[in-house]
Amino acid sequence: MAEESPISYEDLANIEEDFEEVDTEIVRQQYALSAPLYATRSTTVSQIPNFWPLVLEQAPPELDSFISASDSQIFGESLLSLNVTRPELENGAAGHPRSLKIDFTFKPNDFFEDTELSKTFSYRRAKDGWTGLVSEPVKIHWKKGKDLSEGLNDNAVALFDARKKAGNMLARDVPEYKKLQEKLESLNGANTSFFTFFGWVSGRRYVTAEEHEAATKEHAARREKRKAGEKVEVPEVSEEDEEAADDSEVEVHEAGEQVAVTIAEDLWPNAIKFFTQAQELGEMSDVDFEEDDEDEESGEDEPVDIRALVGGKDKGKAAKRLSDGGPPAKKQKK
Repeated sequence: MAEESPISYEDLANIEEDFEEVDTEIVRQQYALSAPLYATRSTTVSQIPNFWPLVLEQAPPELDSFISASDSQIFGESLLSLNVTRPELENGAAGHPRSLKIDFTFKPNDFFEDTELSKTFSYRRAKDGWTGLVSEPVKIHWKKGKDLSEGLNDNAVALFDARKKAGNMLARDVPEYKKLQEKLESLNGANTSFFTFFGWVSGRRYVTAEEHEAATKEHAARREKRKAGEKVEVPEVSEEDEEAADDSEVEVHEAGEQVAVTIAEDLWPNAIKFFTQAQELGEMSDVDFEEDDEDEESGEDEPVDIRALVGGKDKGKAAKRLSDGGPPAKKQKK
């Protein structure tokens, strides 16, 4: 018979939450300390032509896998800058440091009217204990016949607005829900444009600021009770509630949170490293990444080479994607 341990699950839960608090405080302090450095870097790289398109050329696979050939064309020809901030910490605010705001600035281009696209991700806690990022979908003003999202962004915005008007962010009886659901079913995952990222809402379901505030207070109260040695009952989630919490059937991007976190915690802080890798790749001699003969005979679209789009060298070019429908070929990195 196993010896009974004097340590309870509540004790372990408290330790885990203590670690989480430390991690959160590290993010908070790091943001404050690095802000002046990022400001200096932004000023410096703004004087380097095509800095951010070349950074994206070397994007980590968690991001690169969601960039299509047409997306690469937009980035290569039009992207001027990228910026990441923690909006709940701005101006000395004491909000959650894991909330993000990602800003893209573009030159006028053939695809959309916007010169700035910004998306905010709020770190929220749901009443059932779930935590993660949620975001309001962002409308992109596509030019006629140029919508790379194939209507998904507009449908996501329409559903979000309809639910907001109805006062129920889980509503499924609004016409916009069925319209988006059917649109996604008809595409069957065929749309792979990065720009559907701007229509992303949640990997689970949207959590309002009001629900987050109430859930955070309840969580803090339960934690204090556990620390005081009281036994705390964790509310059980019914199967019906679990189904209601799953909005995957109307989510336009399969990995919005992953992409946001990758940009904020990998691409953004390591931008100079990725830019240097792109430069080194361009300077490699006697190296040429060619398509397979089979791909040439298939008649598929030509791969997009960001270096060519931004005036890079022909040698060492990196093919972004064999076609709009297939997975991208990852670039060689040193």
